[in-house]
Amino acid sequence: MTLRLVFMGTPDFAVPTLSELVGQGHEIAAVYTRAPKAAGRRGMELTKTPVHLFAESCGLPVHTPRTLREEETLDVFTAHQADAAVVVAYGLILPKAALDAPRLGCLNLHASLLPRWRGAAPIQRAVMAGDAETGVMVMRMEEGLDTGPVAAAERLPIGADETAGELHDRLSRLGADLMGRAIGALGRGGLAFRPQDQDGVTYAAKIEKAEARIDWSRPASVVHNQIRGLSPFPGAWFEAPGPRGPERVKVLRATRAEGAGAPGELIDDRLTVACGEGAVRLLLLQRAGKAPVDAGAFLNGARLGPGARLG
Repeated sequence: MTLRLVFMGTPDFAVPTLSELVGQGHEIAAVYTRAPKAAGRRGMELTKTPVHLFAESCGLPVHTPRTLREEETLDVFTAHQADAAVVVAYGLILPKAALDAPRLGCLNLHASLLPRWRGAAPIQRAVMAGDAETGVMVMRMEEGLDTGPVAAAERLPIGADETAGELHDRLSRLGADLMGRAIGALGRGGLAFRPQDQDGVTYAAKIEKAEARIDWSRPASVVHNQIRGLSPFPGAWFEAPGPRGPERVKVLRATRAEGAGAPGELIDDRLTVACGEGAVRLLLLQRAGKAPVDAGAFLNGARLGPGARLG
């Protein structure tokens, strides 16, 4: 049974789910996404979100309200007469009037094993915390932050060196399939919900800029998880000696390594760096304004060797 849906999402993470619903033949009455943002060097160009661009390529009507709390905007939303709304990383709060408008409610795809990592950055926080697994869940939305009852879930192991970017892509595809199955069950009247556990609640706060600087005095496990949890964006960084003084360098990939030394010290010629406990080997790095390079190319350009200290 096909349903009349409103889709609400913004980043590339949400695109596979919209694609799945379109492919299943559901009627997409409207797509809601964040308004285009100013971009370019002078901020003169407006950049549409990935969901906006995909929706246009499918010929779907797109709405970009800056809030859903205004009466006029709510009237437009209600007028779609949707059976359900599907929400994937939309970025705007849905007031109760919007949550109640679709006949069968609003379903949200969330990238964690709720109630762990409710909030804005569940993928990055799971990696930074060193979690061994995560997943995606479909829940019915309510006014609380990711507190609604859950209808479906899929679990996924997190690789030892896997970055948040890589995990993001796997969860995006897995979530699209899960939501497609959930909407199918909803249309047949066979989608059951269960309340979330009250134990194990954690919150995935938005990543702050101050969290990106690497502190080599911390244990290698923490540094390693920080690097992969912030890759590719915003990128964990350190300062390295440069011809014009210290320069900021992002680390996009690393692995745990053997060895010890003073925190921040290079302990071999393979870009292995000592931490407060243990060491990490840096594999992929990026100077400001430059393309990412592997450790060998970075060392050739930086002229660093064993005994050098990274800030």
